[in-house]
Amino acid sequence: MTRTPENDPRPSARRDLDGLRIVLGLSGGIACYKSAELLRLLVKAGADVHVVMTEGARRFITPDTMQALSGHPVASDIWDAREPNGMPHINLTRGADAILVAPATADCIARLAQGRADDLLGLTCLARPWGSGAERVPLVIAPAMNREMWAHPATQRNLRQVVADGAVALGVDAGEQACGEVGDGRMLEAAQIVEELIAVLSPKPLAGVRMLITAGPTFEAIDPVRGITNLSSGKMGFSIARAAREAGAEVTLVAGPVHLDTPRGVQRIDVRSAAQMHDVVLPAAARHDVFVATAAVADWRPAALSQHKIKKDGKKVAPTFELTENADILAAVAALPQPPYCVGFAAESEKLAQHAREKRVRKKVPLIVGNLGPATFGRDDNTLLLVDAHGEQPLPADGRPLDKLALARELVREIAARLAPPR
Repeated sequence: MTRTPENDPRPSARRDLDGLRIVLGLSGGIACYKSAELLRLLVKAGADVHVVMTEGARRFITPDTMQALSGHPVASDIWDAREPNGMPHINLTRGADAILVAPATADCIARLAQGRADDLLGLTCLARPWGSGAERVPLVIAPAMNREMWAHPATQRNLRQVVADGAVALGVDAGEQACGEVGDGRMLEAAQIVEELIAVLSPKPLAGVRMLITAGPTFEAIDPVRGITNLSSGKMGFSIARAAREAGAEVTLVAGPVHLDTPRGVQRIDVRSAAQMHDVVLPAAARHDVFVATAAVADWRPAALSQHKIKKDGKKVAPTFELTENADILAAVAALPQPPYCVGFAAESEKLAQHAREKRVRKKVPLIVGNLGPATFGRDDNTLLLVDAHGEQPLPADGRPLDKLALARELVREIAARLAPPR
C-alpha cells in the first residue's frame, strides 16, 4: 500500500527549519570541509540556503559542491553581474531569516568587529537588517582556528565586540587540529551548529526561567555487578531539556545512567541511584523556577549492599534480600516552603488517566504528564496526557504519536503558558 499522510503510521520527519531562508557564509579555513555536511543538514531540516564564499574559502572547497547541495548559485563577488541591480549584498539579506558564518576564521571575526566591507561576506553581514524590529536578521558565527589564535587577546577582544554589536557567537570544540596541535578552536560539528541555529531562531517564552529536569532510570545496586533498574531510555527528559533551552530557559539536567548526548547549552549532572538523584535535586530545586520530574526513579532499593558478587556456588535456592523505600523526590520538592512549579510524570501500564489524577493529588503538584511507559520506553515517538486541576488534555491534541523532541516542544509551550501571568 502506498503511504499517504493520512495512513502513514510513522511519525513524520521533523523539519525544524522548514520555510526559513538561511544565508550560509564560508570564510577561508580548513573547517570548510565541515560546511558541506552543515549545508546538507540545513537543507534536510527544510531551510532554503544561499551560500556566500570568500576567496579564501574557495581554496578549501569548491563552489560547485556548495551549489550542488544548496540548489542555488554560490555568491562570492561584490560585483556579481548575475544580479540585475548589482547589489548581491542587499538581495541576499532582505527576506533572510538568519546569516550563519561557518567557519568564521580569526580574520573574518576581526573584519566583522571592524565593520569591514571589502569582500561580499563582510558586506553582506554589514548590510543585514540588524535592529530590533521584525525585519531583524540574526548573525550567528561558528569560530574555527588554531588554539593559539583562538586564545589570543586580539581574537577574544574582536569576538566580544562582534557579540556586543548583536551577533551570536557559538562556542568551539577542543581536540586535535589540522596543524597537529591539540586544544580549543575547532569548529563545532555540523549537527551541533544546526542545533544551535534552531535554538537561536526559536521563540523565547521561557526567557529568564530556570528549569531543573530529571531524566532516565536510576540503578539500585544489589551487589557490585547487579542492580534494580527499569527500561527508561531518558530520551523524553533529554528532549525536554533541549526544548526548554530553545525556549530561552536556563536548564539543569540531572541524568540517571543513560548513553545520550547532552543537549547544547544545558548543564548536566550525572547520578546513578535514587538517593544520589535526591541529594542533587533537593538543594538545587529552591534555586529553580520549574522542576520537571521526568526520571523513572526506582521506588525501592536493597536495604543492604553485598560487598561482593552474590555467587550461585551450585545452590538451588535463590538469594533473598530486604527492600527499603526510596525517598519521593517529586513530593519532597513540592513540599518545599517555596517550591518551584512542579511537573510530574506518570509512566503507567494501565488506567492512565485515573492513576495520573491520583498521583497529582497525592504528590500535591499542579501538573502531571501521563504516558504508557511499557509502550514507549526506548521509542523515538510518544503521546502524552496532561492532567491538572481543570481536567485532562491529550498531547498532541489529535492523539497521533509525535517524535519526542516535537512532543517536548509542545509540552514546553504548555508549561510556559501556565507560567505566564494572567491577562
